Amino acid sequence: MSPVSTTSLKLTEEIKLQVTSAAKELGITPHAFMVQAIKQASINAELRRTLIEDSNNARNEVLKDGKVYESDKVFKHLKARIAGKKTTLKASNW
Repeated sequence: MSPVSTTSLKLTEEIKLQVTSAAKELGITPHAFMVQAIKQASINAELRRTLIEDSNNARNEVLKDGKVYESDKVFKHLKARIAGKKTTLKASNW
């Protein structure tokens, strides 16, 4: 188990009541609820960071190469593949 440190949170009474109510409904302690919420928020922040980085990389690639896939052709291609048909998808100039 990782070492555990203590952190103090200052919550408004409203948030404290919401946490207590939500935790009770889930059958966990308010502390466990807050730990899970903080963990999920940090996971979401990393996912968001990765999404933005991937999006910027994709945009830069399009700007550099000028090649894109048209959405209607992508959907037709995917439907054909799902139906078991062999198709090819070619990029076009932007």
